[in-house]
Amino acid sequence: MHSASQHIHLSIYLFCIHIFKEGYILISLNAKRVTMTDPFTDLQIHINGQHTFFLNEKVISRFSGKLRKIIKQEKRKTQIRGSGIDIDGLPGGAEGFELVSRFCYNNGNTEISVSNVCLLHCSAAFLGMTEQLCSCNLLQQTEVFLEGMFYWSWNDVMTSLKSCESFFSYADSCGIIQKLIHALLGRIAQNSGIDFLASSSSTSSSPETTYGFRLSDSSKASPELIKQGSISGKAWWFEDMTVLRPNIIEKFLQILGAFGTENNNLVLTRFLLHYLKSPLKGKRGNLFLESEYSGLADTAVYGVITIGKKVFSCRALFWVLRIVTGFGLSRENKSGLEKMIAGMLDQTTLDDLLVSGKDGGVYDVNLVVRLIRLFVHHEKSGFPEKTKKVGRLIDQYLGEIAPDQNLKVSKFLGVAESLPDCARDCYDGVYRAIDIYLESHHTLSLDERSRICRCLNYEKLSLEACKDLAKNPKIPPRVAVQALVSQRHITEDDYTTSSPSSSRSIHRNKLDNDSYQGEESEDMKQHLQRMKWKVVELEKVCKQMRSQMSRMVDSKAIINPVHSRGLPRLC
Repeated sequence: MHSASQHIHLSIYLFCIHIFKEGYILISLNAKRVTMTDPFTDLQIHINGQHTFFLNEKVISRFSGKLRKIIKQEKRKTQIRGSGIDIDGLPGGAEGFELVSRFCYNNGNTEISVSNVCLLHCSAAFLGMTEQLCSCNLLQQTEVFLEGMFYWSWNDVMTSLKSCESFFSYADSCGIIQKLIHALLGRIAQNSGIDFLASSSSTSSSPETTYGFRLSDSSKASPELIKQGSISGKAWWFEDMTVLRPNIIEKFLQILGAFGTENNNLVLTRFLLHYLKSPLKGKRGNLFLESEYSGLADTAVYGVITIGKKVFSCRALFWVLRIVTGFGLSRENKSGLEKMIAGMLDQTTLDDLLVSGKDGGVYDVNLVVRLIRLFVHHEKSGFPEKTKKVGRLIDQYLGEIAPDQNLKVSKFLGVAESLPDCARDCYDGVYRAIDIYLESHHTLSLDERSRICRCLNYEKLSLEACKDLAKNPKIPPRVAVQALVSQRHITEDDYTTSSPSSSRSIHRNKLDNDSYQGEESEDMKQHLQRMKWKVVELEKVCKQMRSQMSRMVDSKAIINPVHSRGLPRLC
């Protein structure tokens, strides 16, 4: 094949040679200079500005109307033997053009398979390889092959659809993507209980009948099935479709009429959530930008919001939130999802709230604060027992996040003070969280330690917690005194209001109701006894503090008795 007059001078970084029957093609990457003389390779074609093919003009132009037209135009302008012609925007780039060249050099014959038929079809359509030039041209052959698509297996359709990723836009404009997706729906219909309508040209635009199919009753699964992680028990195709690019999945949903605000289908919503969590597992790594998933994330969240509380538990909603976080979710859908979670916050567990942080902290405290405020706003005129249940949960959350070294005082206070005072009958949990926080943050100043204690309601501290607070060296003395004074004031008020004279008055007022007389009398005695014990305990604590303070004053006086005499001068 190689003539004696052949001379090739190449200054390139990478090249490869493919030998055919009537000549050869040379593909070069980053070629600086190419000089070539060969009767079998009298045409240079630069594909998408990256690769150069050396071909025989007669062979390649015999099947391609576009190349024939370009060659004629270039011949009128200049000699193309040295400069060649440029082909930009070819589907599949060099890979597609190589397949086309093989077809041309093989006299119109090539092996067509499910893995290359889409590329061959798009390349043939781009290059104008029609029947007008020669019979049984490449475009016709690929069309005949694609006609049998609905008889392909599931794997065949998936292989062909995945091959379109590099030239998706052109394949979509040719209608191939839509045909392949309909073929997928056909395979799903055979195995997953999705029934097609008799007419494939349905005029209904509802999500359940678009393009002539309707979803079975499995889309209306009960909450029990959802909590068990199953919809219809036949979601085998979920995992298979996670290998497809986001733009193909978007087209899949658009064909079903379930993309964006049109999504109200449970099966498709669950599929999207399964698809979106796959990148987080590292199955696809960083092949695609997160922004490519934003439309799918919004579609999934809109479906969750539309379906409502009857299907998704509070834990499931937190699971959804973890999946879609980081995919550029729209503000409206993000707010709607958080409102749903906040409305069910009384059903939340501590594990649900421990969402990873994004601003340097271990936990996403800002999210929890937003959820609490939404809950408080929602429960203003609601049930107080729900608020108190959330209060106990938040106290546990404070104790869990307190050891975080990156947790600022303002963040801690933001969580603690986001609930109203009525949400807590006792502040012992808040005090324990403060104690853990102070133990883990040794460098806090006196002002910061005083500031973090402002979220305490001393009047709602138990006597044991108040005594521990007074002895705690991490608590500023001023705070300890305030707590003791407040506790003693409450105790004295209770004792005064429960004095013998007032108790006799209360007792006389309740004589009218004989059924409650014995019970109320017993409760009053127990209450008075508790108040007396509180007074005794507080007096002991106060005596201990006074003696400690007096000893501290005496020790300072001994160490620094008089300042009138100066210290000896050192020379």
